[in-house]
Amino acid sequence: MTYLGEDIRKLGFGLMRLPMKDGNVDIEQTKQMVDLFMEKGFTYFDTAYGYAGGKSEMAIKEALVDRYPRESFQLATKLPAWAGPTNVQEAQDMFWTSLKRTGVEYFDFYLLHNLGGDRTAAFDDYGIWDFLAEQKAQGRIKHLGFSMHAKADDLDKVLQAHPEMEFVQLQINYADWESETVQSRKCYEVARKHGKPVVIMEPVKGGNLAELPEPVSSVFTDASPDASLSSWAIRFAASLEGIVTVLSGMSNLEQMKDNLSYMDNFQPLTEQEQAVVKKAQEALSKLPQVPCTDCQYCVKGCPQNIAIPGTFRAMNTYLIYNNLAGARGDYMWETHAAAKASECIACGQCEMACPQNIAIIEELAKAVQMLEV
Repeated sequence: MTYLGEDIRKLGFGLMRLPMKDGNVDIEQTKQMVDLFMEKGFTYFDTAYGYAGGKSEMAIKEALVDRYPRESFQLATKLPAWAGPTNVQEAQDMFWTSLKRTGVEYFDFYLLHNLGGDRTAAFDDYGIWDFLAEQKAQGRIKHLGFSMHAKADDLDKVLQAHPEMEFVQLQINYADWESETVQSRKCYEVARKHGKPVVIMEPVKGGNLAELPEPVSSVFTDASPDASLSSWAIRFAASLEGIVTVLSGMSNLEQMKDNLSYMDNFQPLTEQEQAVVKKAQEALSKLPQVPCTDCQYCVKGCPQNIAIPGTFRAMNTYLIYNNLAGARGDYMWETHAAAKASECIACGQCEMACPQNIAIIEELAKAVQMLEV
């Protein structure tokens, strides 16, 4: 029995981190990347309403839609009902804007963007589920699904409430596989339980798994000196069953060439290679980090509504991967709807509630110096 997307090659072109030049998408380099991708028989392109302020959708029109037959590729984009709209019409207009920007008459895969937490309510409030089902019935959407950065229980609830969703897009990588904050494995298993094929995002964890600290990188280089660190991450994700494709947010032609070098004739990880990944996971777990499990107990009693677990996630991006720019970007996202670490009044309620006995007040003070200065 086949599943949706089984015949799609297992590397997708994620269009969130396109090459930039003078503040705009580098169209000529993007065209080269698209051409090489298509030449090798890869056909799945993933963008979103909000990527690069809409420039991603416009760029893919120029680099792909205007230059290739429509039936030769699959195009996916997403609607973030929680990001700006104040009424039903404004939320629905996002769909029409994406159609206009990309220049297509239909989307092969269309997603409700980034469900989870308070964000899911926006799709309910604005009737987006029914609106998109109508667009699918009209032929403007071939396959309808959603993306989600949330825990397995939240994913399970959404899939129970909306069994009509055909696929899900999840953050899956070997670093987050057993993470209690991301729950890659648990989310994957929920999707499989509901019979939903999975589009994988963040297989290289925003680029963090492409440049690993020495205790971890040596695990891979000792096993295969010529293989890039990214190749281990993408092949790990692509080796899972029931996968539509694995999205890689490629930012230049060199990254495209590297990914194609091992995905053109993709081979799933062998048992021996799986053991190498497991060894790397163990090495990652031993690196200094804030041991937060995202249980949320600290948040419930915080009088300042500080994004404590989110702050610790951002801190760990720096502590584990030495990626300060990425950590500060994560911190901006984590605190966009909650208070920053600098607003802590050191009342201590969080520390009394923390089952991991984290010195939260002290760690938040470190976060201020690390992420806000």
